[in-house]
Amino acid sequence: MTKYVNFELSFSEPQAHYVDVQMTLEGFDDLPYTDIVMPVWAPGSYLIREYSKNVERFAAVSPTEEKIPFKKINKNTWRVYGQGKHKIIITYSVYGFEVSVRTSFIDASRAFLSPVGTFMYVDGYLDLDTTVKIIPHPTWHKISTGLAKTEEANTFYASNFDILFDAPIEIGNQDTWTFEVEGVLHECAMVGVAEYDREQLTQDITTIVKEENRIWGSNPNSYYLFVTHHHQNAYGGLEHLNSTILATNRFAYAQPTTYKNYLALVAHEYFHLWHVKRLRPKALGPFDYTQENYTTGLWVIEGFTSYYDNLIVRRCGFFDEDEYLQALAIDFNTVYNRPGHTLQSAAAASFDTWIKHYRPDENSHNVSISYYNKGAMHAAALDIKIIAETNGKKRLDDVLRAAYQKFYLIENRGFEEDELLTLAEEVTGVSLKEIFEAAHSTEELDYNRYFNAVGYQMVDTANHKHLSLGIKTEITNGITLIKTVDRNFSAWDAGLNVGDELIAIKGYRIEPNNKAYDYILSTSVEGEKIPVLIARDGLVHTLEVELRKSQKKSFEIQRLINASAEQRRLGNIWLSL
Repeated sequence: MTKYVNFELSFSEPQAHYVDVQMTLEGFDDLPYTDIVMPVWAPGSYLIREYSKNVERFAAVSPTEEKIPFKKINKNTWRVYGQGKHKIIITYSVYGFEVSVRTSFIDASRAFLSPVGTFMYVDGYLDLDTTVKIIPHPTWHKISTGLAKTEEANTFYASNFDILFDAPIEIGNQDTWTFEVEGVLHECAMVGVAEYDREQLTQDITTIVKEENRIWGSNPNSYYLFVTHHHQNAYGGLEHLNSTILATNRFAYAQPTTYKNYLALVAHEYFHLWHVKRLRPKALGPFDYTQENYTTGLWVIEGFTSYYDNLIVRRCGFFDEDEYLQALAIDFNTVYNRPGHTLQSAAAASFDTWIKHYRPDENSHNVSISYYNKGAMHAAALDIKIIAETNGKKRLDDVLRAAYQKFYLIENRGFEEDELLTLAEEVTGVSLKEIFEAAHSTEELDYNRYFNAVGYQMVDTANHKHLSLGIKTEITNGITLIKTVDRNFSAWDAGLNVGDELIAIKGYRIEPNNKAYDYILSTSVEGEKIPVLIARDGLVHTLEVELRKSQKKSFEIQRLINASAEQRRLGNIWLSL
């Protein structure tokens, strides 16, 4: 018996942040019941987000409005007892009022719908095709989505639920325009108040798209959608099969630095249309939408992408050499200024992303790193080593292009890390095992060995004579509170805690301007033990803290002054436009 699932979306209470969903099932009458499931996470954002918490007023009826019994059997599954009913109409409302690229947001002016938090599926039938009819609020006039259009107005088609769940929907009055790049139609949808130059954006995004097409060799899409949400303070993105949702500050286009950061974000998310949406670790598709999908390979798909986003901005001529090197150095400083880099590898960070990366707390910097930053460091080492040992004839681009051809275009499957390593060594003729192994270890690579080969060096320019307690503070309601405590440093050993109020140091009252705090650090000597007066849970304590030299790093990546002509030639290949 042929089975059908179709949806209709409407907005009776957008000002109260609701979308109304009608899900129509046909042909399931041969089953004693159907389990209707809402995903718990969004591909590309590795956290159990419990989207079903926003579902209200679930009901099931026949076309004659006869009530069909159901019961909720777990947090995100409704069992509908519709045996003998050829057609079942399920209705529910979803509350959406969380500003992010991963969650739905609805108000009187617009609706952004995260599909995994909006649509449910019939358990066991993810492969069914489906349509979505959208009835916008009367004041809304545009719909932006990567879903395919049908002949019926405001109705869209997905060949399966994986496609549906990978196509967010923006409904409102967004500013939209299209442009073609090498045979692919691109559309920009700009949401919210912002001042930007359409022509300049089109020109710059076109340059990025062409460079990424060159890297990968072909573009799998006929259409691609950029949706940008503008806020007072925001930055981030989430990739999809033929679209991306970006978030940025509404004033980002006014200054060169913030505009280039926006272009790097565009480059990052567009890169993902190949690298994660198609070329991917085995664990990342087909998906289980009801639980975690574990992989140690996020350092490859996110880390490599984080390396390439700024590199592409450099290749496109938006960054000069110094700007690019400063951007790359941020990855090294971010990792090495987290004590957690001695405890967690890039692969372990990938595996534990479900419980760590998206759930940071006051101790996160002591126990973890980001696979984005550490993966970018490993990618830089791979790229440079390949360039150096092939005399500039190969680089990481060639590995990715070959992997895309083999694992996606030819075999249409995900890869294991050892398969990627084997392919990389076959393509380049270079031994890369040490770098892949380093991704699974807390032992650090000698990155200067790689940088030196192409005429660069990484130099720590920090003043390590500066004394420190190993804490960060914040001012809240006029009082100074400890925000973080660095592992195995002065405050850690002395027992200072996050949340402690700093009252006085060495007899001097701590003021919001931190003058006394800075004075003590600048006039004391290494090894001196000083009294620190704190308040904790309403009680006052004095702790003795030893002053030590700061361990914070401030790396810069610089040209080697005495580099040979060959080193400089290879370096020019690495950072060529």
